[in-house]
Amino acid sequence: MYGCCSPECQHHSLKGYVRDGKLVKIEAGEVNECGICPRGIARVEMVNSDARLTMPLKATGPKGSGQFEEISWDEAFDLMEQHINDAVESDGSQSIAYTVGSGNFSNLSTNAWRAFFSWIGDGCTMLSDNTCCAGIDAGMTPMLGKRAQATRDQFVHSNYVIFWGNNPAITLGGYFERFEEVVANGGTLCTIDPYYSESAEKSQEWLQIYPSSDLALGLHMLNTIITEDLYDQDYLIAHTTAPCIIDQTGNNLLLGDSNNSTSYQVYDRRTGQLVAHDAQDIDPTLSLKGTQYENQYQTVFDAIAERAAEVDDATLETECGISAEDAKRVARDYAHAEHAMIIQNMGGYQRTEFGAWATAVGIYLALFTGNIGHVGDGVYDAGGINNIQTAGSPFQTNPNVTQKGSLHRVHFGEQIESDDPYKINMMLIACQNFAAQMPNTNMVKRGLEKIPFVVTVDMFMTATAQYSDLVLPVAAVFEKEDVTASSRSNIISLSEAGLEPPGQAKSDFEIVKELSKRMGFGDIFSDTPAHYIENVLRPYNISYDRLKGEKAIDMRDPNWLAFKGGNFPTASGKAELFVTRWENQGFPPIPEYRRAEESILNADKYPLAAVQRKTYRTIHTTFSQLETLQKMFEDRPPAIINTEDAQDRGIANGDIVTVFNDRGEHVCRAKVNDRVKKGVIVLENGWQDGVGIDGTSSSNVTNNAFPTLGTIHTCNSTLVDVRKGE
Repeated sequence: MYGCCSPECQHHSLKGYVRDGKLVKIEAGEVNECGICPRGIARVEMVNSDARLTMPLKATGPKGSGQFEEISWDEAFDLMEQHINDAVESDGSQSIAYTVGSGNFSNLSTNAWRAFFSWIGDGCTMLSDNTCCAGIDAGMTPMLGKRAQATRDQFVHSNYVIFWGNNPAITLGGYFERFEEVVANGGTLCTIDPYYSESAEKSQEWLQIYPSSDLALGLHMLNTIITEDLYDQDYLIAHTTAPCIIDQTGNNLLLGDSNNSTSYQVYDRRTGQLVAHDAQDIDPTLSLKGTQYENQYQTVFDAIAERAAEVDDATLETECGISAEDAKRVARDYAHAEHAMIIQNMGGYQRTEFGAWATAVGIYLALFTGNIGHVGDGVYDAGGINNIQTAGSPFQTNPNVTQKGSLHRVHFGEQIESDDPYKINMMLIACQNFAAQMPNTNMVKRGLEKIPFVVTVDMFMTATAQYSDLVLPVAAVFEKEDVTASSRSNIISLSEAGLEPPGQAKSDFEIVKELSKRMGFGDIFSDTPAHYIENVLRPYNISYDRLKGEKAIDMRDPNWLAFKGGNFPTASGKAELFVTRWENQGFPPIPEYRRAEESILNADKYPLAAVQRKTYRTIHTTFSQLETLQKMFEDRPPAIINTEDAQDRGIANGDIVTVFNDRGEHVCRAKVNDRVKKGVIVLENGWQDGVGIDGTSSSNVTNNAFPTLGTIHTCNSTLVDVRKGE
């Protein structure tokens, strides 16, 4: 039978082998973009685990105590129905919050909950913000018109690839051999990371900068490209708003027609006049210097050049902790490469206080060098079939309501405690381990403690489940029928229900189907999974029967290129380098260097800069409770500490240590080496918080500063200290 490994990763189609009703082996399905990883193979252990939840559980003790009793599904549904009705009656449907996360990207599972809550009252509160790629959302989307752009098929054609603040040897492991082809063909890999990661080991260049200093590095590299005339003038003029003129307020672009929001003005060298940027037969200039308008206006290009010049060599070396010559060499090599690429993806550097601007400057670098829209170039890869066509909605949502979306994930605890913007009486959490993954998790736990009724839907007892009043056991892959057509892969994959779930576990769809009957709108979910899978497939002109026969279908277009030819789906059709949307959030429309509040250069009470790293063993906390993966990698959370920093604190390799700050404590095991920059400590993402492990989640100490541009979370702008012992 077939299934899809669908957490936030590469979404492989899996082929499972069953003997006597038990899953015994997994291998890659016939249709995939790359090979599967140990986590996909570990689905055998996940499905068969004795730790699986098998019955609904009702809390019998305080939240966090882990005290539960088994109850029937009828009792569980009665409780949910009662609390939904009570919440609506007392404070309206907005007092019911829900969140579905990246633990399962399958189209029926997550969308069933979204559709369900749209039919409660006049709409429930869905948590807003993207805690994964908010920096990309805020930095890339307004500039280029959309975010996702699968460049995986172009890796092998690149001559120079920068892994900026991420570690694709881990997070893109299935595709990493394509990067190795770059090297085999004479190209260069460059890693920017304070830690000597697995990707840095495979790279020919490594810039070991301080955490949160990526914005300074990007601006310094951009300044090198501008001052040394390494930019692609023709590309900037033809495909970006670089030659467009900023009005005298400095907050908007100058318009020729106040009724036309994209009637941007440029200086035409042929006529010496200001004309529309898209007028025919004009010769725009990138700079107004030397023209009659230089004392009145400036172009976007000149404004960007001024911001970039503010990060001079001395500033770069102070803020980033590397030599200016190293940064200049990388900038020059990137600019000179025939085909160059920046792999931003969900890089940890965007999870910093000014991470949205840092991603934006990375896009500036690509645009200034003309490295978007061609073979072998690009700035991002976490795209899939949504590049071509968005999947259909499996379920009908209520057209008469608007999801409230007023609770910010990164400030969840603070908003709940203050009843801002309103009191929350009930919350449901599915496909997400909220209390182990959100930054500043102690604040998150206080929020969950205050909410009168919290429901978690999961396969295992997690940190979030322990802070819930009701825990519902959910089916795993190979136990439920579903489809995965998502932004993570170009493959549409069927998941077949060939196994019985353990005990009385149900699929998300089955839970929603039964609950919707009780709430009076059961007809919305009354059909079979096959019917709803047909809805997902309809925009692709693929039938359920075809997918049932083929199991997985490759949707790649061999001629597709991200932003092909420099064409962008923005209002102007050009890359928008001046972003007025940022102004609306209180930030200048062109990035400028600002030091993060929790920067190592501001360290006082807590002298170490902590960053999070992803590992082979988990995707967030998914797979974190599997014994085999723990034995293969680590059996408790590690903290990687520089040798000198460890010696200063009397810490030896292998010691149990506590990383701490005012937000909380993280108990882990010290790994002492020189792979990490002095003054920096590397923590691992994805550990449960004291559930089934010796140790705690690193999210206990991470920063959740708010508000930020794009409401990004700032886990990698975190200051801590570390002591020996628990």
